Amino acid sequence: MVIDCHCHAGPGDGFTGPWDTAAPLDRFLRWSDEAGIDRTVLFAAFHSDYDVANRHVARIVRRNPARFWGFCFVHAARDRGRIAAMVGRCAERDGFRGIKVHRMDARITREVLDAARRFRLPVLYDVMGEVESVDLFAPRYPDVSFIIPHLGSFADDWRAQHIIADILARHPNVYTDTSGVRRFELLQRALRRAGAHKVLFGSDGPWLHPGVELAKVRLLHLPPDQEALVLGGNLLRLIGESPATGAAPAAAPSRLPAPPRPAPVVPAARVPV
Repeated sequence: MVIDCHCHAGPGDGFTGPWDTAAPLDRFLRWSDEAGIDRTVLFAAFHSDYDVANRHVARIVRRNPARFWGFCFVHAARDRGRIAAMVGRCAERDGFRGIKVHRMDARITREVLDAARRFRLPVLYDVMGEVESVDLFAPRYPDVSFIIPHLGSFADDWRAQHIIADILARHPNVYTDTSGVRRFELLQRALRRAGAHKVLFGSDGPWLHPGVELAKVRLLHLPPDQEALVLGGNLLRLIGESPATGAAPAAAPSRLPAPPRPAPVVPAARVPV
């Protein structure tokens, strides 16, 4: 199963750029079909009210639950005092499987992380190059899984993308995704340093072509078992889904995902990059 862990969807309500205007999926889904992508994780476009935006995403997921999973977008500052309620609605009412936070809105807070812990959800947090902050929150929330997209910087910050490899190796609960990574050698370095069990395939759709982003993973020439982890196995593990079927494990006690299980250690020497 090939799973894209990073795609925006639905309308924004600003006109700064595509990211807060609209994230239409029609063309993107054709591209995904052509690339052989089976499932996609969706979260909202940037919005002035993420409670409204999350409801848009929930409607998209409900129309095609076999294709999509949702993540709950929250603004760490503006949504202060209601984050647990927002995440609870997303998880329990809409079946969302994670939380999305962006540094462009505000820095992550304990309120966000307490909600992630309470509802046992991974957090995809775009740190916008502030990778050193991961060393502050990750060890204090060892039972929360963090996905730091773009190797830490969509803006091609070489320093951040170089440092993130050591952060991935240092913290068992920190992962990254491949979306928008321009410097291929830094993606190789992250895999050598931290292992394939710490990297997830993502596209940052609908604005980046998922086939192009997927090709980068294929060109790493990983052994089949390690490529399978990057392309879907790691995300399935983080959200508590069965690798065999994509369905919730039979032992799961509720609609919420099971707590993250320790990832198997993949020897760095086996990664031929």
